[in-house]
Amino acid sequence: MRGTDDQLTTGDGRTLAYRRVGSGPTLVCHPGGPGLPGAELADLAGLDDSLELLILEPRGTGRSTRPADPAAYDFEHYVADLDELRVHLGQERIDLLGFSHGGMVAMAYAAAHPERVGRLLLVATLAHRDEGLDAEMERGLAEREGEPWYPEARAALDEEEAAEFADDEALAENLARQWPLYFGRYGEREAAFVRTLAGLVPNADALRRFNSDVWPSFDLRPQLGRVAAPTLVLAGDRDFVAPPAAARAIAEAVADAELVVVPGAGHFIFVEAPEVFRDAVRSFLGVGARA
Repeated sequence: MRGTDDQLTTGDGRTLAYRRVGSGPTLVCHPGGPGLPGAELADLAGLDDSLELLILEPRGTGRSTRPADPAAYDFEHYVADLDELRVHLGQERIDLLGFSHGGMVAMAYAAAHPERVGRLLLVATLAHRDEGLDAEMERGLAEREGEPWYPEARAALDEEEAAEFADDEALAENLARQWPLYFGRYGEREAAFVRTLAGLVPNADALRRFNSDVWPSFDLRPQLGRVAAPTLVLAGDRDFVAPPAAARAIAEAVADAELVVVPGAGHFIFVEAPEVFRDAVRSFLGVGARA
């Protein structure tokens, strides 16, 4: 991915790295996982033609320092990192995009620091877990049962949720088997994108902490009333991870929210429906493509 690498030193002496891609108004972008590096987002379907994408490498990924304490992967610490980045950039407010787990972090940040977010973009994410959403996820998985890759991918998902991965390399191998599940339709374009993910090294500690300590009782909804920023919520209607019901719950809880559900798309909306994704983000931010 073209661009320039940069970093800051946090107040507690860690390196927090990020990458600048494109030019134009700055959009701070937080990737998902947790534990996936910023390269997961690539150029966000070509948004770098109208925006400067500042893509964070969250703590413990890429060039960012890896904490020794598993509790350092809880939301409050990701939120603190975002505010250190904002201060480092010299900006009173940032426009912020969060994808998947990054969307959870972005919501938590916008609730904790409502005066520091100009516009908030939440892509393929969710704010809570309950039995209803668990059932939606299972229905989404069931829709994929006829695919030839399904048995292996589903087995890998179950292994990951049970934390049956010993280290970063084992998690990378597990995710490589899972990825087809994450798309509404797993075709040539999606397979090509998955090949770009093969070289990424995930942080097993971050995901293990989330699965065991955060996800069982996860609920950000009580905080969402504090979000003041105009908010765009983007969801794929075939996303089993963050189904449309999760997106609707966010849009209903945030005072100034717009919901866009993309037909046929799964979790990686910017890969599966790049034109729809670009148009929605540009319109929301009031920017156009450069000639």
